[in-house]
Amino acid sequence: MTAIEAPAPLDAEEEARLRAARRDRIAKWALPVIVMALTLVLWDRIVVWNDIAHYILPAPSRVAETLVADWAILGPAAWATIQITGLALLAAVVGGVGLAVFFTQSRLFELSFYPYAVILQVTPIIAIAPLLRIYIDSVYGVLILCAWIVAFFPILSNTTLGLNSADHNLRDLFRIYGATRWQRLRYLQLPAALPYFLGGLRIAGGLSLIGAVVAEFVVGTAGQSYGLASRILEASYRLNIPRLYAALLLISAIGVVIFAALSLLSHLLLRKWHESALKRET
Repeated sequence: MTAIEAPAPLDAEEEARLRAARRDRIAKWALPVIVMALTLVLWDRIVVWNDIAHYILPAPSRVAETLVADWAILGPAAWATIQITGLALLAAVVGGVGLAVFFTQSRLFELSFYPYAVILQVTPIIAIAPLLRIYIDSVYGVLILCAWIVAFFPILSNTTLGLNSADHNLRDLFRIYGATRWQRLRYLQLPAALPYFLGGLRIAGGLSLIGAVVAEFVVGTAGQSYGLASRILEASYRLNIPRLYAALLLISAIGVVIFAALSLLSHLLLRKWHESALKRET
């Protein structure tokens, strides 16, 4: 019977590499937390040392107290902002991907309509929102449409680029074997475009939130039961600065959650096959 050989001990270089990897994993989470904690402490000390009034610069503790005390007001507003952002992002995904597919299937269609998508993207939303308010009775619909306009183009452009980036040798192979146009789209172009689409989706997620907030400022919904931007406007009119900061904190938190969720989705879809998500040894 042959004896089972013990695993060879790690050499110094391998041990150093493993320690560096563990250190990087810890630093990835610890450093942002430390920086945030130091920022909050410095913010609080500046307020205390300079005896700044809460209606000018509230301390972090007062912002937290306001967030809890005014949750009955801020909570529904945050949910409204999330709904507007989510619906706009969903519409941007459906419209952007659908239009990108049509662009790749018809060069004439792309030449005809792509310039208008660019024009829609480069026109400031603050100039479009008042016009939409004139022609659309529903303020809620105007907010969704404005957020959709901002989020639509990154998905359209990235998906179009991805669909057109499929390997030409593989395209020739599909053509040799007699694959139909839709078979090439399903089995070649869509998988090739997935990383590009996911990159555009991460961008569009943040832009849809920005579009929802900016549109609410421009349309002017203060006094109505809509999102966090209206709560910010009301707080600024009343010099309720702690509530204003609390609303800003919620907007930032929503944006972080959106980005984290879309990044996780991208990782789950790409981790087993795409170079951008595969872990390589250094």
